[in-house]
Amino acid sequence: MKVNDAVTGVALLALAAVLLWHIQGFPEMPGQKFGPAWFPGLIAIGLGVCGARLVYAGARRRGPWMTLPEWAHGGRPLAAVASVLGGLGFYIIAADTLGFHFTALMLMALWTRLMGASWRIVVPVAVLAPIVIHLAFYKLLRIPLPWGVLERFAF
Repeated sequence: MKVNDAVTGVALLALAAVLLWHIQGFPEMPGQKFGPAWFPGLIAIGLGVCGARLVYAGARRRGPWMTLPEWAHGGRPLAAVASVLGGLGFYIIAADTLGFHFTALMLMALWTRLMGASWRIVVPVAVLAPIVIHLAFYKLLRIPLPWGVLERFAF
């Protein structure tokens, strides 16, 4: 989606205003010129300047506020985007019960198929991707993933 620069600029101006309002409550540092609000204040001023320039540039263009890209007009791409969002919700609900491996296998199969891959590609990707992801998280990063129904096989 292409968003007009003026919309982004207004969002940055709002963020700068919130930051400037929030840092007013920061305490003063006795005996120092610069307190804890100094650096966030500089960041807020920078965001405000960038936001104002984006608003100016966006207002001069006179285009639509938002436009959808060409790919978003087809049914298959929209189904793929909706499946990713729905799949993430499904993962949140089902991963503790089913486990990461089964949940990821189902989601990878669905996602790769909706993206247009043939079954020759879908099956190996759906089987191997959860294994690789599990090894990366569990062994390298030491972040446990839910085992679910495979709890007794956990290593």
